[in-house]
Amino acid sequence: MTPEMVVQLGRRSFEAVILLSAPLLICALVVGLLISIFQAVTSINEATLAFAPKIIAVMVAMVIFFPWMMMYMSDFTHEIYGMIANMRH
Repeated sequence: MTPEMVVQLGRRSFEAVILLSAPLLICALVVGLLISIFQAVTSINEATLAFAPKIIAVMVAMVIFFPWMMMYMSDFTHEIYGMIANMRH
């Protein structure tokens, strides 16, 4: 395994983590921002108010994006196995 292959594998793994977590994190960020704006407008200072809507929103996003996430992970796994098969000492 050459250093270039290791760097490529690390880069692709990092890209996969970012792409797979981005939809859920963006959803949580948007819902948290909306709830924070709502709390600022209504002067409700309850810290636990944001947890339930964020959890529900992330679960909905997970249901929506799960097929794409599984397809991406499957393709990435096949790519990694292909790299392993092509390695020569």
